[in-house]
Amino acid sequence: MSGENGRAGGKTRNISRPAGKGGAARPDGPKGGFRGGPRKPALKPGLPARAAAADIVDAVLSGQSLDIALDPADGASPLAALPERDRALARAIVGTSLRRLGQIGDALADLVNRPLPAKAHKVRAILVITAAQILFLDVPDHAAVSLGVDLAHADRRTEHYATFVNGVMRTLARGREAILAGQDAPRLNTPDWLWARWVAGYGEATARALAAAHMGEAALDLSVKSDPQGWAERLGGTVLPTGSVRLPNRGQIERLEGYLDGAWWVQDAAAALPARLLGAVQGLRVADLCAAPGGKTAALAAAGAAVTAVDISPARLERLQQNLARLRLEADVVAADLTVWTPEAPFDAVLLDAPCSATGTIRRHPDLVLQKKAEDIAALAALQARLLARAADWVRPGGTLIYCTCSLEKEEGEDQITRLLASGAPFERVPVTAAEIGGLGEAITADGDVRTLPSFWPGDEEHRGGLDGFFIARLRRTA
Repeated sequence: MSGENGRAGGKTRNISRPAGKGGAARPDGPKGGFRGGPRKPALKPGLPARAAAADIVDAVLSGQSLDIALDPADGASPLAALPERDRALARAIVGTSLRRLGQIGDALADLVNRPLPAKAHKVRAILVITAAQILFLDVPDHAAVSLGVDLAHADRRTEHYATFVNGVMRTLARGREAILAGQDAPRLNTPDWLWARWVAGYGEATARALAAAHMGEAALDLSVKSDPQGWAERLGGTVLPTGSVRLPNRGQIERLEGYLDGAWWVQDAAAALPARLLGAVQGLRVADLCAAPGGKTAALAAAGAAVTAVDISPARLERLQQNLARLRLEADVVAADLTVWTPEAPFDAVLLDAPCSATGTIRRHPDLVLQKKAEDIAALAALQARLLARAADWVRPGGTLIYCTCSLEKEEGEDQITRLLASGAPFERVPVTAAEIGGLGEAITADGDVRTLPSFWPGDEEHRGGLDGFFIARLRRTA
């Protein structure tokens, strides 16, 4: 049985701390700090991709959003100057490094017996991405170690650590099998506060399944305007029971058939459910609140609704409008703070995808476990309650309210609906049936709400990709 923090016979340790016992090397850096700046890496095959991966991991571990760091359209992204093949390799290294960061930190803790200086954060990133390749990726040990050492040599700020990197990585490669055999991977890769919440809310078996699902990359799902089966055949994908098209691999999305023609948009199968649960919306006035980046707006507009899409972020709404233009769809787009904005008239239906901790999307955003804290949940739940109360007032009598979040935390889902109904608000649940969500009966709660988990898969093929974690409730205004 593994130790309480996922390590056989011990506790999880951060690689910036001393291991407390003999290791392979010491992070002995230059005296008096670093001098000089980064050198341009040599064009050794594979090195530019590793350099970009190290820069991205360094940025994320220092607090930057992974989405921003990965965006090749941003000239500041380390991916911007890379060809597509190197971009794919860099992304794979970054994704594995962050999804397995707990295991990597645990493994390195026994090999680094002095804390790295604060200024050596780039060395930390080099260690992490090289360890990710040795432990989890199909990269020969000698290539991974050699390129890690080359990375250290390529920057004046890290070149004094090249011997250190070499020693640590060679020792890691020799001990790989024993190291991995002694680790409880789901536990190590999950922060203590999230693990405790999931065990309390779902039980240990489900918590473990959630954590295991987060170690894999999310599938690429598409929502299509029409003919899902036809598009699945064209793109080499599969039509899920929920109606989304799932593709076996990503590639470059913009190059896929149908992208420029606006035939489909990228949207996780779980994220596509809230709009579908509104049923027939042809000719109805529907508000999509917290609408950006626009997947639900697109679904509603494609179904014939007159959509008012509201979001607080003008930048995110610009992306929404670009998506609508590509899809040749229309909506009334409003930049507004929902805590003060009020519509001119009630809507036939309101869909509120409330701001949340997004813990249901960790497969797509592995940096979330570094950014979020336990105290964030209470603050977000308070905002959600306020937005839900306001959104409820904007539904006409007999109209429908959909509330959803991409969070696994019950304070952001089930508890919000319980509180709203207990307040005397004139609403009643409209239970969701398994048939409405492709037969995914395990996602239907006792109250008739929807709770998808990353460990779920429509049918018995869990290896095909899972779902984002979502909570969805459907209510009808009674008066």
